[in-house]
Amino acid sequence: MNEALEAFGPPDGRAGSPDQPEPTPPETDQPEPTQPEPAPIELTEAALEALLFVAERPLTRREIAALAGIDRATVDARLGDLEVSLRSRGIRLLVDGDRVELATAPEGGALVARYVGADAVRLSPASLETLAIVAYRQPVTRSAIERIRGVDSDYTIRTLLHRRLVVELGRADAPGRPFLYGTGFEFLERFGLTSLDELPALDVDVAARLGEEGGQPLTEPLFRGRTGGDAPAEAVEETR
Repeated sequence: MNEALEAFGPPDGRAGSPDQPEPTPPETDQPEPTQPEPAPIELTEAALEALLFVAERPLTRREIAALAGIDRATVDARLGDLEVSLRSRGIRLLVDGDRVELATAPEGGALVARYVGADAVRLSPASLETLAIVAYRQPVTRSAIERIRGVDSDYTIRTLLHRRLVVELGRADAPGRPFLYGTGFEFLERFGLTSLDELPALDVDVAARLGEEGGQPLTEPLFRGRTGGDAPAEAVEETR
């Protein structure tokens, strides 16, 4: 029996004994190798235009800066240059806060719509009025819209949400946490605007009443152009 056990190794616990744990390699303080950061890419107007062209959604300035490995100031400068360069072409740079994207120019909307087979979106006077309140008062709650209009606006707001002309921006810090509504890129595209700064000026009296949360309901159109006329109805026919 002993001779059989000795065939497997010495019984003193040294090398070859089944009771001896396997030696562990010594620990080292060398850090694990990390991948080097990508080199910065020169953000030219052409490169920025190409990036926005292939993007499937609006991009933020921070995303663009991270992709190119450059600072925000450079991104802002290139966006400004690109916006100027596109003014005479069939593409426009749309800006919604920190997000940007490309869209077709308003003057090409009818031709593009015919190509893609899109029907012109027709809005009722109630929808236009509600949309105008949202555009000029955003972020705004449904109750505020209804106080301004003087009528129930639930169906109209749901219709505008379905058409993506109005979007939910979050919830108000008020009892019941009601939704806050505003406009998005679809609104800018449909009305041929590059930013909300291009909204037509409101009549002074209408603007004053619009600013009164609990004022009297409106009795005149909100869309009052710079020449005193209402916004053209065909503006809603523009398409991306």
